[in-house]
Formats: sequence, C-alpha cells, structure tokens
Amino acid sequence: MSKLTTKQVAPFLILILVAIAAIFIPSLPAYDGAKEYNSADIAWIIVAAALVFLMTPGLAFFYGGMVHRKNVISTMIKSVVAAGVVSVLWVVVGFSLAFGKSIGGVIGDPSTFLFFKDVVSGAPWPGAPTIPLLLFSVFQLMFAIITPGLVVGAVAERIRFTSYVLFIVLFGLLVYAPLAHWSWHPDGFLFKMGALDFAGGTVVHISAGCAALAGAMVLKRRKAHLDHQEIPPANVPYVLIGTGLLWFGWFGFNAGSALGANSLSVSAFATTNTAAAAAGLSWMFFDVMKGKKPSVLGFCIGAVVGLVAITPAAGFVAIPQSIFIGVIAAIISNVAVYYKQKSTLDDTLDVFPCHGIGGMVGMLLTGIFATKTVNSAGNDGLFYGNAAFFFTQVKALGIVVAYSFAVSYGIFKFINFILPLRVTSEEEELGLDATQHNEKYLQGTLLVQNKTNGAYTETEAEKVQFV
Repeated sequence: MSKLTTKQVAPFLILILVAIAAIFIPSLPAYDGAKEYNSADIAWIIVAAALVFLMTPGLAFFYGGMVHRKNVISTMIKSVVAAGVVSVLWVVVGFSLAFGKSIGGVIGDPSTFLFFKDVVSGAPWPGAPTIPLLLFSVFQLMFAIITPGLVVGAVAERIRFTSYVLFIVLFGLLVYAPLAHWSWHPDGFLFKMGALDFAGGTVVHISAGCAALAGAMVLKRRKAHLDHQEIPPANVPYVLIGTGLLWFGWFGFNAGSALGANSLSVSAFATTNTAAAAAGLSWMFFDVMKGKKPSVLGFCIGAVVGLVAITPAAGFVAIPQSIFIGVIAAIISNVAVYYKQKSTLDDTLDVFPCHGIGGMVGMLLTGIFATKTVNSAGNDGLFYGNAAFFFTQVKALGIVVAYSFAVSYGIFKFINFILPLRVTSEEEELGLDATQHNEKYLQGTLLVQNKTNGAYTETEAEKVQFV
C-alpha cells in the first residue's frame, strides 16, 4: 500500500471533525406553529423540494449522455456528489450565510444557524409564514445542490475530481451563499434595490453560467478540441431521460418558489411548462431553418434553455408572455452556441451559452414582462410602462455577472495553485472514468469471442460487423 498524502487524508479528516462537532449541538423542541402553519402548503413544499432534488440526477443523465463514452461516469458523479458536499455544508454554515442575520445586506451571520441551530425551534421565515423554517431551509438546500452541478458541463472531460469537490465547497461559500442573500433575504441589497428573481435566474443560472465560463478559461482546451475532433454523444437516450427529469423537477423549482399551495404556484407551474415547450420547438425549428435535421438533442437543449429563461420570471409574468420568453431565449442561446463553436473557448457542453446567457435573457425579460396583475408583490415591467424597473434588472444583472465571474475565476485559479486542477494528458486520453474512478461505462459495448483461444474481449458495438 502506497503512503497516503495530506491531500488524500484531508477530506476525510475534515468530515470526521465536522461529525464530532455536530455531536455537541444541543437539541431544542420544535417550534409550535399550530396557528401559523398550513398543512397544504407544507405538503406541497415537501413535494417541491423532492422535485428539485430529482433535477440533480436528471442533470447527471443530461450531461452524461452528451460527453464521450470514456467520460460518462466521471461527468455524472460530479453532478451527484454535490448532493453530498452541499448538504453537509448547508447544515454547518451555508444556510446561515445565505439566510442568517444580515451583515450589511451582503452576507448572513455564519453563527445564526450554525449546524442548524434554532432552525427546528425557530419561527417561520418571513417570506414563508405558513411552513416550518426547517422546511424552508431544506427547500433552499436543493437549489444550492444543483447550482455547482451545472458547472460540470463546461469543465467535463478534463477536470480532476478532487479539485472539483473543492470547487463545490468554495463556490457554495463564496458565490452561491452571497448571491442568495443579496437576492432573497429581505435585507439583501439586491432585494432592497427592487430586483426580482422568482426562482433563481441570477442566484442559480447566471452564477453557474459565469462560473462555467471562468472554469473553461482557466482549464483551457481539451486535446480533442484543439485537434477539432467531433465527439459523438455517448448516449442520446440518456439526454432525453435527463431532460424529462429536469423538466419534471423544474415544476418544483419554479412553482415551489411560491412557497405555498396557492394560485401563484399554479401560475408559475403553467409559465414553466409553456416556456419549456416553446423553447424546445424554437431551437429545433431554428435548426431546421438553418438546413439541419430536427434532432433529439436540439429539442432537449432548447427545452432546458426555456426552463432556465423562465426561472426568474415564472411568478411575475403571465402565461402568454412565457411563450415569447421561451422562443426568444432559445434563439439567442442557439446563436450564442454557434459563435462559441467558432471560437477557441472550450465550454464542453455549452453551459455558458445555455445557462448563463439563458439566465440573463430571462432576467431582462422579467424586467420587460413582469406585471402586478400576476403577482402584487412584484412590479410592472417595461412593457407595462415601468422603465425604471427594467433598468433595476439591468443593474442587478451587471452586478451578478461581474461578481460571479470574478470570484469563480479566482476560485479556479486558487485551486490550481494548491492542487492540480486538470488531469494529465495521458489521463485525458484514457478517459476520466478509468483514471479518476477506476470504473468504466460499458453501454454500447459487446463481448466478442476470439475464434483462436475462445477468450472474450470487450469491443465497441459500432465496430462489430455481423454476418
């Protein structure tokens, strides 16, 4: 057995220390919310939280199906491992940083809910008075889990697994938590500014998209990208399954953000489905207009872009306008992907053009089509004569983009300074499934018998000819 290094031992030791510290956190009785709580709201938000969690394995299938077959497992686990890392981090300090007592409207006091102190015994969140604070925190956790998972698609096929786990921690603490505080805490400075983000257009998608851009720039191009090799998707049915799970889970993502079983939740549900449907068709038909054949990948990617774009707007815009949001977002992202492919940027699965730009479009269109008719707690947008609110959205967009990109770029640079961020060229050639996890994706292979010695060897299915 080889001698263990500090880098190998450190993650386990940190987890052990956290587990030991957790023993000494006192248990307090649950808050008596008999007069405030609404059973229907509680039931719906529990379901919504579960739906949002389902998006994480959905994302794993969505990304895993599009990479080279030698990197399927490594890509999928990077999405799913966020559920482990962020769940523990959220209980320890993440929820406090995002929703704890505000420090200047910039960040939450880390001691507010340290190790979920006072979360079970505390009064409901002001914006969600009919459900327990614990349920609100669990619902918000699911958003924090999927956000770093979105970045995986941009850095796939070349980032070292341990370095990515460290990225999840630093991104959650330094990017996601501050943005959640700014946008969703009543004392957050973007919230006070009047910027609207119903379910995470800025907090989730723009932040992940900008981090994806930063990661792709720091990691630089894959050998296959430098050699202009076309990499066929490993498993298109996986992409279709992933899209279905994402679409299904997104109903919890957006409709659940109404934080109650009410008419606003129903409206957000409808706008979400409508925008996704319109965007999927828009992407596919736009491709056909350019001379391509209608493709499964095109519809799936378009639908996800529509889901991204409607996220900040879902509870503020009417259903007919969500068609326009989906169609326009898909066209803009499609064009962005086209120009990205002509550049030297190696964003493996187009995370920035789809999630980053899709989130930006959704944020701006919220500033145009938001109406108090749908949500009295929102605002009227530019389309309804309120230019001031549109420019508030533009200002918030600029702040979030600049902060997310700059801090994420710094995180990737810092990790690269203390750990190898990228796998070696030999490991990249062999594939990350084998070199990072000692596991192999066998879908699409056959065991072929050697006529001479009778032994069976693994062969790619598409290379075997049957007579």
